[in-house]
This record gives sequence, C-alpha cells and structure tokens, in this order.
Amino acid sequence: MSASTIENILEEIRKVPEIDNLTLVSRTGMHIAGDAPKGAHQETYVAMSAILLGSSETATSELDDNLKYVLVELTNSRILIQECSPSAILVAKLRSDSDVEKVLQDTERAIKDLNKVL
Repeated sequence: MSASTIENILEEIRKVPEIDNLTLVSRTGMHIAGDAPKGAHQETYVAMSAILLGSSETATSELDDNLKYVLVELTNSRILIQECSPSAILVAKLRSDSDVEKVLQDTERAIKDLNKVL
C-alpha cells in the first residue's frame, strides 16, 4: 500500500464539490490518511466513526438487507461513513445541502481504486 497512491485517490475524491473534508480510517478506528475536520480531535473522530459504522452493521445484521452507509445529520453539515475496503472506511464531511446519492455516484470509481490498494 503506497501512501502517495492513497493520497492521490483521496485528492480525486476531494474534488467532489459537496465534500468539505475526507478521512480514511481503518475498521479498527485508526487514522490512515486525510485529516479530521477543523476543530475535531483526530483520534476521537476516527475511532468514533469506525464505531458508528460497526455498531450500525451489528444493529442491522439480522435484517434481510445490507448496510449501504451511515449518514449523520448535523445542524450545518453531514457526515457520510461508508466502507471502502474490508479493512477501511471513508468518512466524508459534507455540506448540509448535499445530495448523498450524487456523492456516492461521484466517488464510486475512486472508492473502488482505494479497495484495490488497501
């Protein structure tokens, strides 16, 4: 796994206008790449993001459906958490008026690229 390759892919994802901030996190809650949003404590932000996705998977595991993503609605923004490989998740801070499905479409190819290198 090349750090420069990962950063290049993250730069591509950052071009999506709705994305204000982007962080790549291990499923165990460790920072891999990117930055926590301004004012957020990085260790807490990445660990809790991994816990949010993991607990959502656990809570929905007995349903006959698959978890697509976790969306946290805040007053002035949104946090989109999605799996990008078996070992990593992508945490994106979005504008409050963002179209989540459009963001998912716009980042789909780059997330597949991340899956290949992780």
